[in-house]
Amino acid sequence: MATVAGVLTLLAVGAAPSVAADDVQSKQWYLSAMKADEVWKSSTGVGVKIAVIDTGVSRTPSLKGRVESGKDFSGVSGGPLDDYDGHGTTMAELIVGTGRGGLKGLAPGAEVISFRIGLGKRFDDKPDRVPAAIRAAADSDAQIISMSFTSEYMSPTEKKAVRYARSKGKLLFAGVGNDAEKKNYIGYPAAYAGVTGVSAADKTGKVAKYSEFGAFVDLAAPGLGIPHWCDATFRSYCDEGGGGTSSATAIASASAALVWSKHPEWTANQVLRVLIDTAGRDWPKDEPSDYLGYGLIRPARNVVKGEGKPGPADVDPITNKKTAVAGSDEDGTAPSASASAPAASAPPAQKDTSGEQQATAAKSSDGDGSSRMWLIGGGLAAVAVFCGGGYAAVRARRGA
Repeated sequence: MATVAGVLTLLAVGAAPSVAADDVQSKQWYLSAMKADEVWKSSTGVGVKIAVIDTGVSRTPSLKGRVESGKDFSGVSGGPLDDYDGHGTTMAELIVGTGRGGLKGLAPGAEVISFRIGLGKRFDDKPDRVPAAIRAAADSDAQIISMSFTSEYMSPTEKKAVRYARSKGKLLFAGVGNDAEKKNYIGYPAAYAGVTGVSAADKTGKVAKYSEFGAFVDLAAPGLGIPHWCDATFRSYCDEGGGGTSSATAIASASAALVWSKHPEWTANQVLRVLIDTAGRDWPKDEPSDYLGYGLIRPARNVVKGEGKPGPADVDPITNKKTAVAGSDEDGTAPSASASAPAASAPPAQKDTSGEQQATAAKSSDGDGSSRMWLIGGGLAAVAVFCGGGYAAVRARRGA
């Protein structure tokens, strides 16, 4: 089992000045870039619940009426609605915030269920309760599980918890980590089969230098220059310098909520498949980038324009394997051989990154500004640039 020492929050990627709550929305550049006002005419995420497994979620003015109490696995005083850090509350606001006195969520009509775990150095001597939190979230009525944390250690117990959640029909997102400039380890839970790994990109579509990369990156979402609560006092937000793959994970989860609310009859596989189909990229879909995965997430292409094909309900769009059915055994395996998914393959080896450039997304040919990458219209390029100008090698995707 991964220890808490190996579990790192992903939000803080640099100190920055604070900003008043009433000014914070002017810093949320991605809302206009993703045409949120137009999206909200078709979907705000109503009817969808997202489990946020994090440091707790405090009921700020922007979260009034948008958050429910789940369970606490942190081992400290308080409960799921007591955020000891400010991180979990930021994630919740980025997903469902109403914008009253704070951040505006991308899916303001959805709801969050808080499951509190211990993250950070203060919990180094406490047992890791992440698997229990994932199982609790799987047993809740949340459809999406958002995990803005990472560990470099694989945990068999955590892996089984992920399989259990998938067998319950949940859609799981996790940040890939912010240590690419140091050691770029394989990040869990993002690297488990059944979890969508999310990297962080800026307003031009360029991946962050610190955003970890590898075969476990599936989608990219806005993650640079995004405000966040400075600490658990909730007096002010910290300005640009925040974000990271934590925020990208929250925004990806909100994007899924928008699509699922628009199509409540779809399964998790179908929602994810449409997010992949409509992602911004200029490389073949069967050659995902190690930096941006299948591309930049753009829910407006489905919600507003109706693009993307949901495909089969019971096939994972990443592994192309049939997923476990509802009613699986306690360890996450299906009750019969015919319904069982293959065991997960070993994580891919880390490649040599010496001399390699960061993946970028090219501006559209009409040169209409750096935020063009995130807009609705067709023909939006996203070219992954690597050493030698070639694409990343076709990856053996994670097994089911």
